[in-house]
Amino acid sequence: ASYINYALNVNTELHFRTKLFFMGTLFHLYSDIDIALEISSGTGQHVTHSISSIESYRQYHKLHNVKPPIYLDVSQSWENWGGIQTKSCDLIVNINMMHISPLACTTGLLNGVGKILKPQGLLLTYGPYAFNGSITPQSNADFDHSLRYRNPEWGLRDVSILKTLGQGNGLRLEVDMPANNKCFLFHKDSVV
Repeated sequence: ASYINYALNVNTELHFRTKLFFMGTLFHLYSDIDIALEISSGTGQHVTHSISSIESYRQYHKLHNVKPPIYLDVSQSWENWGGIQTKSCDLIVNINMMHISPLACTTGLLNGVGKILKPQGLLLTYGPYAFNGSITPQSNADFDHSLRYRNPEWGLRDVSILKTLGQGNGLRLEVDMPANNKCFLFHKDSVV
């Protein structure tokens, strides 16, 4: 198997519970993962602290099945994603990106994922979302307000938009996690 960076930093109980959920969800639903790609490692809480530390971690632990990290701009066409081939990934993981980036990044992510996922491949996203224009609990509404204050292009994305963008790229929403933050699993259909 060849994996591209999916190691959660388990420094907190929340990260540990999140890791268990992700791993349980993924391997319960899809046990034949050969190539996985994590897009948007954020501050490093889900992998490590930076590209250089990811590489150091990879070398230190002799992780031969983890490729070196690459910079990838999801707002650009998937052809500019560091040589990733069409229909090459079984799993793509995207954690806490959609709400803290312009909508063009979410659109670009789903467009690209539609191209690089193998048929029957999976996209796992995680973060806070809006549902039919409603944001709950209040802490998520406050967070959305804070994000939009810092950058009007940021903010919690409505699930209806994600479903529409996903469907337009051959992806259908399958699983969501009942909590303040949501985990969505999009499944790539065999025929697009």
